[in-house]
Formats: sequence, C-alpha cells, structure tokens
Amino acid sequence: MIKFFYIFAAVSGLCSVACGAFGAHALSSILEPKMLAAFKTGVQYQMAHSLALLITLLVIEVRGQNPQLTFSCYSFTVGIVLFSGSLYLLALTGVHWFGPVTPIGGVLLLLAWALLAIGIWRAPNSVR
Repeated sequence: MIKFFYIFAAVSGLCSVACGAFGAHALSSILEPKMLAAFKTGVQYQMAHSLALLITLLVIEVRGQNPQLTFSCYSFTVGIVLFSGSLYLLALTGVHWFGPVTPIGGVLLLLAWALLAIGIWRAPNSVR
C-alpha cells in the first residue's frame, strides 16, 4: 500500500504542475477572476499536500508505520482529490454543486495533518 501512496503523490505533483501551467496559459483569458482564483487555489493545495504526503511516507520509512500515519496517508490522498478536484471542476464547469465538496476535502486535509502529528508523537524515537 505504501507504494501506491508514493505513486499517487508523484502523479499528483505532476498533475499540479500541469494544471498550474494550464491555468496560467490557457485559462487566464477564459475564466472570470473568481473562478481562476479557485483553480489556482486547487493547484497550490494539491502541490503542498502532495509534498506533505511524500513527507508522511518518509516519516513511515524512518520511524515505522502506525495506524495514525497510515490514516494520514489516506486522508491526504482523498483530501487532495476532493479539495483540489472539486475546485478544478467548479472553475472549469461553473457547476456550483461541486462547491460543497471542497470543505469535505479541506476537513480531510486538516485531519491528515492532525494524524501526522499524532503518528509522529506515537512513533518510536529510535531510527531503524
């Protein structure tokens, strides 16, 4: 399962760079400023949390796996998809029912950070 999260984090980082370039070059003249800002927020959060997922995986490699760190990986993954994905869809389609999905993704990202902190706290102090 760890390999899946590594691959997801790498592909998510790649997608955030691609979406950032797409937003800057193709969407800047098409979208209204509010929707472009939403799209850019999705890009920024996707990249930041892709890196956070990679850091969480490195913590697991160094400190050992525990349930909190595992669930942090799940929360980062689903949170990225729901938060950034809903912002992308909202900006690109204008369909506003995607908007209420964004806070669910945000709560999962908050949970992921909390679980990361708890997981590090509970992990053994010694390096493997």
